[in-house]
Amino acid sequence: MTAPTDATTYPSYGGPTADWARLGAETMLGREPSISPARKWRYEDGLVLDGVREIAAATGEQRFLDYVKENIDAFVGPDGAIHGYVRDEWNLDHVNNGKAVLSLWEETGDERYRTAALTLLDQLEHQPRLDNGSFWHKQIYPRQMWLDGLYMGSVFYARAARAFDRPELLPDVVHQFLAAYDASVLPSGLCVHAYDETRSMYWADPDTGHSPHVWLRALGWFAMAMVDTLEHLPADVEGRDKVHANLVALLEAVQRHADPATNLWYQIPDQPGRPLNYLESSGSLMILTAIAKSLRTGLLAGEEWERALETGWAHATERFLTVTAEGWVNVHRMCEVAGLGGATRRDGTYAYYMSEPIVTNDHKGVGPFLLLSAEMHRRRA
Repeated sequence: MTAPTDATTYPSYGGPTADWARLGAETMLGREPSISPARKWRYEDGLVLDGVREIAAATGEQRFLDYVKENIDAFVGPDGAIHGYVRDEWNLDHVNNGKAVLSLWEETGDERYRTAALTLLDQLEHQPRLDNGSFWHKQIYPRQMWLDGLYMGSVFYARAARAFDRPELLPDVVHQFLAAYDASVLPSGLCVHAYDETRSMYWADPDTGHSPHVWLRALGWFAMAMVDTLEHLPADVEGRDKVHANLVALLEAVQRHADPATNLWYQIPDQPGRPLNYLESSGSLMILTAIAKSLRTGLLAGEEWERALETGWAHATERFLTVTAEGWVNVHRMCEVAGLGGATRRDGTYAYYMSEPIVTNDHKGVGPFLLLSAEMHRRRA
């Protein structure tokens, strides 16, 4: 007997035409009025706030914007100092929330937001670099480029260059993306999770410096980063067209590795038939977000991409989302965390990626859900 899974039989599972954007934003306001009760300056919280902001833009709901401001105000003091931020950790993750800070400065003119954003820009202007010009991922991972870092640092870098009238920084923004792509791309068109220029880390290939595997969420971070950054790069910036071409090439490669039944993706996307591999929500939602925004902004076009997005979204709502009795959205089946090195000697093997917990409602999956729901709301408005 096949168990029915459609929204008619199980209404709590919603469906692709439900108002997921408002459901998602209302969930954050109701379930997590404080996004970080411990007051930790975490990139995944900024990801969620960016998602709520996009829903506010799509729906016109001011109270969603108020939620973003209240949560950023828990960190940015009257003098613009950021609670919990330490520049000399040289951690690109700590720059991601700067996008929300920049938006608040642009919306309110409050100088404390300007000060905070300039603090984060100053980090990037002094960030240690690999020989190829890429930013180090963080101080504890020297001479390593991780695809995650392009989303964490370089989207803000582009926005800050425009906001503070620093056009001389834009060629370096472009260079971050071109260098990362060249250092990580495989013959398949997919990109590995990370690159060690010393080739000395136990996870690095001694010839290429590549980490052992393609990881879905890293691809998602990289694709979303290129889409978001292209939105803020003027057309005449040298190398912009190459970043666009690399984005299309990456999305085409990722699309070739989609699960044909669902147009979603596996945790290790190029090994779908291997035991324990699973359709993973956070990376799938990121890739769909990149496709949706690319279609909206003209970076992609065509019926095949439209069908891929709609198919993936329909299956994502079925497989990854449920709604509670309170009307709150739960986002399921996400990899809690994955990295390389560190105290636990994460080695980047297949066994390692399969060993990380699969969880519900981690912000690294909730954020992409909010971003994608905003895009889908715009498509249906």
